[in-house]
Amino acid sequence: MDIIEILKEDYQRFPANQTYSIYAPDVYFQDPLNKFRGVKRYKGMINFIQTWFLNPKMDLHNIQCLGNTIKTEWTLSWNTPIPWKPRISIPGWSELTLNSDGLIISHIDYWNCSRLDVVKQHFLSSKN
Repeated sequence: MDIIEILKEDYQRFPANQTYSIYAPDVYFQDPLNKFRGVKRYKGMINFIQTWFLNPKMDLHNIQCLGNTIKTEWTLSWNTPIPWKPRISIPGWSELTLNSDGLIISHIDYWNCSRLDVVKQHFLSSKN
């Protein structure tokens, strides 16, 4: 199975049972809240989402491979575990860089909204 198919399946079942073997051990990860190296820390971040977020979902809208770069477009959503359980949604995209062995050495996430927009959703979103 090629990496594109693996990623599609990972997005469908996110955050459960992710395929960490497609990442280099010292993968570089960055998003608007985090910046670190290592697949172990990446696993920890995914585990945090799985443990603390309610009904997390990653909708994949597009995925394309250009040379050694894979670009994905997605929307991450979840219910925050506070009394009114607002549904939060972050549209964004990822740029994944592959090494010569076909492993992901860099995973950079970009959001189509600001961190403040995400905070505001906790107070402005309607109840589901």
